[in-house]
Amino acid sequence: GDTKKPEYLAINPNGVVPCIVHNGVAIWESAAITMYLGEMFGVDKNLYPPAGPKRGEAMKWITWANVSLVHHVYGWAGNEQGWFPAEMRNAAAGKAALAEVHKHLGVLNQALTGREFLLGSYTLVDAHINSLIEWLRHMKLDMQCYTHLNAWTERCNARPAAKKLAAETPAQ
Repeated sequence: GDTKKPEYLAINPNGVVPCIVHNGVAIWESAAITMYLGEMFGVDKNLYPPAGPKRGEAMKWITWANVSLVHHVYGWAGNEQGWFPAEMRNAAAGKAALAEVHKHLGVLNQALTGREFLLGSYTLVDAHINSLIEWLRHMKLDMQCYTHLNAWTERCNARPAAKKLAAETPAQ
């Protein structure tokens, strides 16, 4: 309930997470936060591309994940995972949304063909999108057919920082 308290609503009137405050400015929406942190702190650490076409590619993938992919995830999960009240669920809409989720995962799988990471080397783009993929795995979405995506996820999760976070995160 902390996100509904007046002090939190003062920084994020949406009343949801994530939200960060940096230099007195509140930034919400995970895509915006990833791009902001990348621009502010990631370029010098080779975790985010400098301004130019490669940055555009990074922004494309982060936005694709949060808009194109997640839109259909909500349609699927709302209708088939019980997120919507029973009287609002529509089995046909859930099935159609699931097909779109798989279509979008196919796009990601294809993009990872012959690549170790989305932009070549590991960046915040991989961290951002992999967190969404892990969310889908948590929801028991079958992703066995996505060989390139699955190999990429293993590479992302094998990074020392990811291993450390996984060890510190309580099992759910």
